[in-house]
Amino acid sequence: MELYKQEFIEFMVESDVLKFGEFTLKSGRKSPFFMNAGAYVTGTQLRRLGEYYARAIHDNYGLDFDILFGPAYKGIPLSVAAAMAISELYGKDIRYCSNRKEVKDHGDTGILLGSKLKDGDRVVIIEDVTTSGKSIEETFPIIKAQADVEVKGLMVSLNRMEVGKGGKKCALDEIKDLYGFGANAIVTMDEVVEYLYNRECRGRIIIDDTLKAAIDAYYKQYGV
Repeated sequence: MELYKQEFIEFMVESDVLKFGEFTLKSGRKSPFFMNAGAYVTGTQLRRLGEYYARAIHDNYGLDFDILFGPAYKGIPLSVAAAMAISELYGKDIRYCSNRKEVKDHGDTGILLGSKLKDGDRVVIIEDVTTSGKSIEETFPIIKAQADVEVKGLMVSLNRMEVGKGGKKCALDEIKDLYGFGANAIVTMDEVVEYLYNRECRGRIIIDDTLKAAIDAYYKQYGV
């Protein structure tokens, strides 16, 4: 596993973004872990988060694209932080773009924030986590309605590796099949478990035998 992935896993735990316990997800599933990117709240955290996204985007898609699109609302700071990090790490200026939840009819009108989308733009979508793929169902039509763009891929921070709506593949694989572009994550839940199992982090063991058994049971029911 790449060093930046190991660091990112520890970073999620240290930032209280990745938590373990008992959680009820939006889907109704009872999960032994939960990720909330809204818990990145400081300048230092956002700077580091942007760097991890930038490295993962570079590794998976290169830098031959024009726009980072972050769907409202959590995708807005993600796209800004990652665009800044790409500039700092690789010297490449990438524009950022996000959507509004409601179309603005005065001043800077329209549904977009940041850069406008132009015909021929190559776009990478950036999100926090994808469980079912529902957010892409909403985001993709918005992007395609603005201009004739090419979506090169989706980058999320964590691949939960659960079956999507089709019931056979994980949501990221379903997105690849349905839309024809790449869908990747900085880390997968497999990598998280592999790295944290019986390893001390923040002065304690995060995933012990009991929690590992709960995660295994969850994936036996909902895993791909």
